[in-house]
Amino acid sequence: MQGNQRIKRILEILPGLTSWGIIIFFILLAIFKPVACAIFIIVFDFYWIIRTTYLTTLLVMAQRKLSRQRGRDWLSECQRIGAGSGLLKLYHLVIFPVYKESPDILKPSLESLRQNNYPKDKMIVVVAFEERNPKARENAAVLESEFKKDFFAYISTFHPDGIPGENRTKGANATWAARKAKEFIDSKGIPDENVILSCFDADTCVDKKYFECLTYHFFTIPKPHQASYQPMPVYNNNVWQAPSFARLVEISSSFSQLIESMRLEKFVTFSSHSMSFKTLVDIGYWPVNMISDDSVIYWKAYLFYKGDYRVVPLYITVSMDVAYAKGLFNTIVVQYKQKRRWAWGIENFPFLVMGFLESKEIPLLKKIRRSFQLLEGHITWAVWAIILFVIGPLPLILGGTFFRQMAIGYNLPKITGLLFNFTLATSLAWIILSRTTLPPRPKEVSRIKSALIVLEWLIVPFVILILGSTPALDAQSRLMLGRYMEFNPTEKVKK
Repeated sequence: MQGNQRIKRILEILPGLTSWGIIIFFILLAIFKPVACAIFIIVFDFYWIIRTTYLTTLLVMAQRKLSRQRGRDWLSECQRIGAGSGLLKLYHLVIFPVYKESPDILKPSLESLRQNNYPKDKMIVVVAFEERNPKARENAAVLESEFKKDFFAYISTFHPDGIPGENRTKGANATWAARKAKEFIDSKGIPDENVILSCFDADTCVDKKYFECLTYHFFTIPKPHQASYQPMPVYNNNVWQAPSFARLVEISSSFSQLIESMRLEKFVTFSSHSMSFKTLVDIGYWPVNMISDDSVIYWKAYLFYKGDYRVVPLYITVSMDVAYAKGLFNTIVVQYKQKRRWAWGIENFPFLVMGFLESKEIPLLKKIRRSFQLLEGHITWAVWAIILFVIGPLPLILGGTFFRQMAIGYNLPKITGLLFNFTLATSLAWIILSRTTLPPRPKEVSRIKSALIVLEWLIVPFVILILGSTPALDAQSRLMLGRYMEFNPTEKVKK
């Protein structure tokens, strides 16, 4: 057991050590070998131009898929493929883990279920409260009075505090709620394989066709119990009210998920998503001591099915709130903490590698490839903005007059300028695409703000400097030093 803990600790140290090693290497190179450093930076700049072009192309392709599938009648297609009898047996279980969220946050989410096209007599809704919130039962009563009669079942659960072996995480609350739902489902004689689970953040409002789309994919893909189903998250609930900084960050997050949906081998569940309830029960629910529950549940299923598990992208949206607070500084803090929590998904790396070490059935090459993909993605996240914007100018600053008179010293600013101009051109494509994801402008919002939403893309460099690499580097440093994060839910703001 001590040996396993030692290996796990090494794996926790490795990401942060690698990221800091890359940064320190470049700084030392800029001091002692500015020419070599400049060559590395030029190569990295061109690599980043190629990478950005590739990712923007994937974004355009994903956006086209999303547009094409908006008008599909999923229920009719289920009937066409002969799944009508299956529809009669299939139930959708929806769990909303909540902590301090008020009824004002949850009501739009529950209303989106009530307005959904899918039959409500096939929907089981569980609102999972934390018992340590003194207003939990009061909030539950408010919501029950409005929504309890609208579904096949509506259940409020209250997760006790201080259960041995648990941390205060969303996964612990969701696991408690899922176990309570299991008791209800068994009491009704419903087989687990006839239930699809959707675990949603408290502010998640689903598209009217979401459950139709999910059902169609469940019936049409091979091995439907060996897949998670990932919709496309957009942060549209309060996007017109949110400040520019927060709005821009969340639009970029939506675009990142669209891009990832086109890279199926690397695609991992994120935030609100769905999966087979039978699978959830078989793998033992969510870990109750990890923060990154929405991604680690994928890796847990991946290990359980010996690598034969995947994420199926659903080109249909679920809408959530833009995270912000009063004032620019407080908004930056809220956004930074949210991105750092997302970056804490690096805790999946030791979890996955430890699972690979215990598994004999998964091929070695697949183990190496998936481990490297997970590690490389987080390290790139932690260092790219620092290399581009902090280390990039160092050879000119530290190289002295002799370096600046050399050809490479003369051309380095020009190449950096080329990268900047390319970034602006890429931003233009992202601006056009961002307009297609925005909901209609409310009447109380002026046309001037609509124009400002275009101009705010000029602050992209400022956003990159603050939220590009620093949250990921922070998370990896904490894991490296054994300063484990606690789960801090993002505070939701309603206007």
